Amino acid sequence: MKIGNIDLGKLPLFLAPMEDVTYKSFRYMCKNFGADVMYTEFISSEALIRDIAKTKKKMTIFDFDRPVAIQIYGSNIESMTNAAKVAEEAGPDFIDINFGCPMKKIATKGAGAGLLRDIPKMIKMAEEVVKAVKIPVTAKTRLGWDHTDLPIVDVAERLQDVGIQALAIHGRTRSQLYTGEADWALIAEVKRNSRMYIPIIGNGDISGPEKAKEFFEQSGVDALMIGRGAIGRPWIFRDIRHYFTTGELTLPPLVPEVVANVKEQLHQSLAWKDEPKRAILEMRRHFARYFPNLKDFRNLRIQLLQALEVDEVINILDVIAEKYANERVDYANIGLK
Repeated sequence: MKIGNIDLGKLPLFLAPMEDVTYKSFRYMCKNFGADVMYTEFISSEALIRDIAKTKKKMTIFDFDRPVAIQIYGSNIESMTNAAKVAEEAGPDFIDINFGCPMKKIATKGAGAGLLRDIPKMIKMAEEVVKAVKIPVTAKTRLGWDHTDLPIVDVAERLQDVGIQALAIHGRTRSQLYTGEADWALIAEVKRNSRMYIPIIGNGDISGPEKAKEFFEQSGVDALMIGRGAIGRPWIFRDIRHYFTTGELTLPPLVPEVVANVKEQLHQSLAWKDEPKRAILEMRRHFARYFPNLKDFRNLRIQLLQALEVDEVINILDVIAEKYANERVDYANIGLK
């Protein structure tokens, strides 16, 4: 599979862009466990062209990231083209347009998945962003606005026709948010459309290696994108690759192995954030997902989510490693909440 001249090999695994999740430390962990392509957190075009420091920091790219995309979103075409030019200067391998975020604060303002309610504007925005930069432009979207409006087959063709070089499709509508099941049959319809020649990247409900293989075989997509399934489990990329290569499932990690990886992610956050407290707060979403289904874990989980000092967090992690020294983390029935 290629995006422009970037050769990503056969069936690359993408880490989905997620706000307040795909920052440096988490990308670092996922890359170490075999994620092939990274994205920044998605970035507001309006904030970017206003030179807001916090927003520009989100675009910081590290050597380990590559190949990596900066994803931008917005409702104004001129702002999006200007933002794409600013993003290009940060040195990504490609620019990605967010046509899929279902969050109310974004979609109801005509950005993200909100553009599924104005397809001509979506296509025009894509066309102008493609013209504005010299590097490849890709996009990520959903099937449609709701179950009565599923234009993705036509939308995919039109995005391709204006120069989008790869398309990631989350198999839900905007109205579904993250509920119900992803519709991989409709993703497959896009991929099997004889007019389509750009790579199609499938996304939605990839909770482990077996689901990854099931969805790939059902759809025939060129790549798989993992989002929520990687939170608290960055080794999902390694496990999927191993299963595709050998047909064998890897054993879940021992709790002390998980603790070691949590400490590494925390170390990366501490090295990136200006204040230790901010690094710890950044990690909380991940703390909540790293240790599913452990017996009598509630009090330790609460302590971990309330700790504000680095030494306190490390001590709690050490207690977890000792208490569950011989147990493996059980990912059965954890869902993708």
